[in-house]
Amino acid sequence: MTVRVAVLGAAGRMGRTVCSAIGEAEDLELVAEVDQDGLAIDSIREAGAQVAVDFTVAASAMDNARWCAVNGVHAVIGTSGLGEADVAELDRLFGGGEANAVLAANFAIGAVLMMHFAAIAAPHFASAEIVEMHHDTKVDAPSGTAIRTAEMMAAASPEWATDPTVDTSVVPGARGGAGAGGIPIHALRVRGAVAHQAVVLGTTGQTLTIRHDTTDRTAFMPGVLLAVRQVATRPGLTVGLEPLLGL
Repeated sequence: MTVRVAVLGAAGRMGRTVCSAIGEAEDLELVAEVDQDGLAIDSIREAGAQVAVDFTVAASAMDNARWCAVNGVHAVIGTSGLGEADVAELDRLFGGGEANAVLAANFAIGAVLMMHFAAIAAPHFASAEIVEMHHDTKVDAPSGTAIRTAEMMAAASPEWATDPTVDTSVVPGARGGAGAGGIPIHALRVRGAVAHQAVVLGTTGQTLTIRHDTTDRTAFMPGVLLAVRQVATRPGLTVGLEPLLGL
């Protein structure tokens, strides 16, 4: 059975890549391409879309999600910059209606595995830092992937050690910002980059670096298509690709 899909934020770089991937999938049909103008969202209803893929901006994504929940359209959300309050609202919106949602900080399967491996390693190390690098037009910092990585690591190691280093930074902010568990997160914005992250863990006499590099936006497409195909069978809100991958 063919799944009818709409793409929100279709004019953006990720949106264009998503449209191309859906158009090439034999079991999916691209029925609507919507830009960031919320007034155009009604075209989703007119096209009879069953799933809406959202790569817009945080404020638009929440408005779009509210519309999808009310109108019974499943949502796959990859927009960055959503906070805890937004996730809680999404959980309420999709908690008992006809529509489900998948929200993921990163749709690159390698990046999901990187976060998973970092959480496995966390209990065995005394300290860690996260360094993420994205293109210079990314609107939020740090990335949702970096924030989520710190959360997973802190949850896996509740007794996480606080940073023992006395902060004598000559330049304010040189030590990065504090993520979950006090894990420092450093955000780089570099022209020519796509999406990159390294988790550096350390303990007595050793360090471990877990790194993932995205060199092209097509890396996100297998994860997006996986979510599009599975969202209808996963009641409520699913956060992250881990459940879809059996992790």
